[in-house]
Amino acid sequence: MSVLLLATYDTKLEEAEYLMDALTALGVPTERCDISLRAEGEHWSGDDKIAAMERAAAGALDWIQTAPQEGRRMIAAIGGGTGGQIALRVLREMPIEMPKVLVSTLPFDPRYALADNAIILVPTMADLSGLNATVRQALDRAAAILRGLYDASLPTGPASIQPSIGITALGVTGPGTDVLIKDLQAAGEEPTVFHANGFGGAAFARWCGAGAFKAVIDYTPHELTRLHVAGVHTAMPTRFTAYKDLPRVILTGGVNFIGVGEPHLMPDAYRARPHYSHSPLFTHVKCTADEAVHCATILAAALSEGTGPRRVVIPMGGFSHEDRPGGALEDADLRRIFADTLDAALGDPVERIDAHINDPACAHHAAQALSDLMAKEPA
Repeated sequence: MSVLLLATYDTKLEEAEYLMDALTALGVPTERCDISLRAEGEHWSGDDKIAAMERAAAGALDWIQTAPQEGRRMIAAIGGGTGGQIALRVLREMPIEMPKVLVSTLPFDPRYALADNAIILVPTMADLSGLNATVRQALDRAAAILRGLYDASLPTGPASIQPSIGITALGVTGPGTDVLIKDLQAAGEEPTVFHANGFGGAAFARWCGAGAFKAVIDYTPHELTRLHVAGVHTAMPTRFTAYKDLPRVILTGGVNFIGVGEPHLMPDAYRARPHYSHSPLFTHVKCTADEAVHCATILAAALSEGTGPRRVVIPMGGFSHEDRPGGALEDADLRRIFADTLDAALGDPVERIDAHINDPACAHHAAQALSDLMAKEPA
């Protein structure tokens, strides 16, 4: 069993060989996979370079899928800006459960590429332009991480025999989802929670597609507003359809606001709306009525797909932490507009409950709704 090491061996040979030697010294065999662009000094236009990057990634994926191997457990990569992005393209295509490590200078925002992957990042701090004390230290740490992963062939905790219950959450719906988790655990279920912050939803959707869940409670579909109004996010085209054939309970956590950055960086149009600082880096801005209608219509279209039984539960007491009496985003009319739009677009009544999204009663209702749906499912 070996570690497959991706690298642009034409430009990062010295660093790659150092890492391979370090792994060999730790008793970990390695294989090479070259993702070099092979420019050979030629000056390329931007389009030509991007095309070459794609060819390098595609060639590596083809080699990985066809090359003889015996029990390869993990894949690692080393690269700077260009090589790191080629490597990410390859690593993202690897199975979810395969250990993946990227050693890179990270001259790009990794959230967009890593949102639906369990890729371990080892930052080199200094550029990968030859060996020095800083780079050697980073490569030694990467080797130690890989050795640990190589030895850890068995799970450290009990493996779930049945797929779990997928849940979406945010800090603004945390008290509600905390109660929901306890309810599901008391019923013998294993919840798996994803942070619906514009990036965690991509992992949630991928895990849905991989068969990780037997049912879903989309408690916090806040990413509706990030995808269709404003806010940073990665691509997640199946965010609200990936669970369409599963038993599914959908609530309205966080659909009343958009998530933007620091207050002093907000556009004036958002600053004029009700808002508050969720943290020093993030500001929550209340949605308009038109935005609520837009998002509810999109959600209804997604929920109309598939064969999975569904329940839509709307806590009319508030959709998020600050959507409450005296809260910065409190707006009963916005909740009513969202509920009415869903009612009309779905063609069947939604369940309106007299509770806040963070009330224990709301979480209990969601847990019981899912239990009722699953009880009706054929064995």
